[in-house]
Amino acid sequence: MDITKKSTLMLFPRVNKWIVIIFVIALSVAGFRGYQIYSYIFEPNILSPGSIKIPLNATYEQVIDSLKKHDIIMNYKAFDWVAQRKKYPQAIKPGKYLLDKGLNTNEILNMLRSGNQIPVQVTFNNLRFINELAGAVSKYIEPDSVELLRKFSDPLIHEKFGFTESNFHCMFIPNTYEFYWTTTADQFLERMSMEYKHFWNEGRKNEALALGLTPEEVMTVASIVQEETNKKDEKPTVAGLYINRIKRGMPLQADPTVKFALGNFRIKRVLKSHLEIDSPYNTYKYPGLPPGPINFPEISSIEAVLHATKTPYIYMCARQDFSGYHNFSKNLSGHNENARKYKAALDSLEIYQ
Repeated sequence: MDITKKSTLMLFPRVNKWIVIIFVIALSVAGFRGYQIYSYIFEPNILSPGSIKIPLNATYEQVIDSLKKHDIIMNYKAFDWVAQRKKYPQAIKPGKYLLDKGLNTNEILNMLRSGNQIPVQVTFNNLRFINELAGAVSKYIEPDSVELLRKFSDPLIHEKFGFTESNFHCMFIPNTYEFYWTTTADQFLERMSMEYKHFWNEGRKNEALALGLTPEEVMTVASIVQEETNKKDEKPTVAGLYINRIKRGMPLQADPTVKFALGNFRIKRVLKSHLEIDSPYNTYKYPGLPPGPINFPEISSIEAVLHATKTPYIYMCARQDFSGYHNFSKNLSGHNENARKYKAALDSLEIYQ
């Protein structure tokens, strides 16, 4: 045998074929596992884009349940594998999270671990009672309506923010505000107080002063105007009418305040029996402004009072065509004629209460 060949055989002895097979299998398994780990981490893992809410003190199991409920994740095995290595079960942060199309598992876990939640738009309008406000706001932030109502009804809260139970409505100016779902009841109140102070700047305060009214009194008049008409072009005229009554020391005789006292805004006709209710909100029985707003007046209603039309009118009555507009008059005789027309229109439709 050639010396060279012999040396080669000594350096590379025959390898057992099973060793080769095992080596190839191991290499394949390692390659497959490597690809699997790569796909676990970096491949898109969103089945149905959507959002989830993770409450305070939520467990990892609750997070998984929420994801499954909304059918968001494609591969839960991958999600759990990455979550465990990122120690997410020990670092859960509450919030509302938007899980959009194309996110991979690594990106999803980074979002959840960092608490990178999406803001929510809190909108409330067309509300009258404080419990309605609690119900409306609870749809957007974590505290439920019971917790919010408890805060809104607390005399210490009213005092803290410089209001009374009757005029606490004033602090909540209907609009759209950006919050996070994890906002607490106290944080919501602090924000509303800040927005109230921002709205009532020096300019608006001076406009109220020129009318002889405080900001809270302006908002009380605005709440009545808002109940009387939803026509923006008519609001300044209605506001001017009520300001005339206030300046003359006349009873406001506003039907909406009676409905508020009765707790029933479904009443179509305010009857004499309704006017017997003994309430400071009965502006037929008690002169001057009621103790506070009868709803949450919108900015357009507040501005209508601050920029009320200078008008000679002191009486108003809904138009008989049910258009939502009103007939105005300077004297009682004119008002009685307008009232007669409106009553006849109601009778024709058999509306008696």
